[in-house]
Amino acid sequence: MNWQILDTGCQLAEENMRLDEELLASLNEFSRPILHLYDWAGDSATYGYFVRPADFLDLEKGRQRGLHLARRPTGGGIIFHIWDFAFSVLIPSNSTYFSQNTVANYQFVNSAVLRAVEEFLKEKSLSLTPKDGGQLDPACSCFCMARPTKYDVMLGGKKIAGAAQRQRRTGFLHQGSIALTSPCLSYLSDVLLPGTRVLEAMQAHTQALAEPSQLKEARMEMKALLIKHLCW
Repeated sequence: MNWQILDTGCQLAEENMRLDEELLASLNEFSRPILHLYDWAGDSATYGYFVRPADFLDLEKGRQRGLHLARRPTGGGIIFHIWDFAFSVLIPSNSTYFSQNTVANYQFVNSAVLRAVEEFLKEKSLSLTPKDGGQLDPACSCFCMARPTKYDVMLGGKKIAGAAQRQRRTGFLHQGSIALTSPCLSYLSDVLLPGTRVLEAMQAHTQALAEPSQLKEARMEMKALLIKHLCW
């Protein structure tokens, strides 16, 4: 195995994102690709570098629910890390897996995610979406699971996994999320600001893989499968 697997355990959202940013900044010190695995201390959500969560979330309701928010060092929209399996991939520019073409990098990582999900589901009808999907309203573009984008992992027209990337001269950081269980609609209704179709879009476009009671076991199994299909 020519990968470095770094499991930093359960941390607050800000710490998980800080670690990814530090790894990206020091990629020139690494000779092997890195799979960064981590978990979340409490309900968490992250948001892309250019997104203002106060435009879309009721921050006070979020605080009342104990929701931890953190900005990602990558782009993309808001994603809740309550019902998913999240991971990060860092590829140094000296690696044979590195491409200067961002789309090729998405395809490389998400092809491994697709194989992992196929084995998890014992299902072979998954695909990588060839282009960005439509959105029900402009706010949907600011939520990762509210619309599919190019090379997301899809099943039956619904999104299973998405990601955001940031590339530097020394390599790239890919932050991915695999939807494991259906989100709690009452939770989302409480923390999403009214006046958008985000909740409707998340219901329409997101495909869950397991029952809520299976979340812990599903995360453990997906971790093992991602290592198998990405790192070996």
